[in-house]
Amino acid sequence: MPAPFPGMDPYLEGELWQEFHETLASAIRAQLMPRLAPKYVALLAKRYTLDRPALGIFDAPPLRVVYPDVHVVAPTAHSGTPGPSPAPAPGPGGIAAPAVELPSYVAVPQLSIEIRDVAERRLVTLIEIPSPANKQGEGAREYQDRRLDLLRTRAHLLELDLLRGGARIPLAGAPPPAPYYAFLSRSQRRPFTQVWPIALRERLPVVPVPLLPPDPDVPLDLQAAVVDCFELVGYERLLPYADPPPPPELGPEDAAWVAATLRDAKLRAV
Repeated sequence: MPAPFPGMDPYLEGELWQEFHETLASAIRAQLMPRLAPKYVALLAKRYTLDRPALGIFDAPPLRVVYPDVHVVAPTAHSGTPGPSPAPAPGPGGIAAPAVELPSYVAVPQLSIEIRDVAERRLVTLIEIPSPANKQGEGAREYQDRRLDLLRTRAHLLELDLLRGGARIPLAGAPPPAPYYAFLSRSQRRPFTQVWPIALRERLPVVPVPLLPPDPDVPLDLQAAVVDCFELVGYERLLPYADPPPPPELGPEDAAWVAATLRDAKLRAV
């Protein structure tokens, strides 16, 4: 069956998120490029955040930079088989210092789409797609610091928050409650931010991508970008639709709607 949901697929918020995140960034770039040429170009920019994915998508402790100063060594005997662990080396005052095993961290790539003018290569609009790694703990703080730095420039910022869990961007007023949002901060309208609340059962919107004056905005069809991702990868073959959606847990009405939507999609595919 094709993509079963009319809008965002909540099952993408699980273990396939990182793969989908990068595919979506590429799909957005591919959609925008013909609309930007010849004056502008869309470039993919990558940075990294440390994360502990084994602990789940949103239940990890605060992210941090790790500077290891101890490690666990498994000594081997001359025969090549593991030998007994040595006694801990005495620390200050003759007290043995225990060995500590460090947690496993991985560098999680974060992709952004940079709209730049060809003539001067200046950043015109940055499109961000927040991931779990930058919606909680130190990752969220790092993202907010980077965001504030960009808001001090003349570049526009378009943020596509397609995750139900984790921290939202700070706003002076509370937007209408919704599982997903698009936020647009135009450089000439700051501190005001345009907000698109996106319901679980709605099609993802078409949002504007601002350029340099007097050039008009170009449209970005988010739903078309997600459909392109499904057509390219076939996520409907990979997502665990027999299980409940990934956390955070849906309310009873939304959970019932998700189950009914999947049943209807399966019947249509027969």
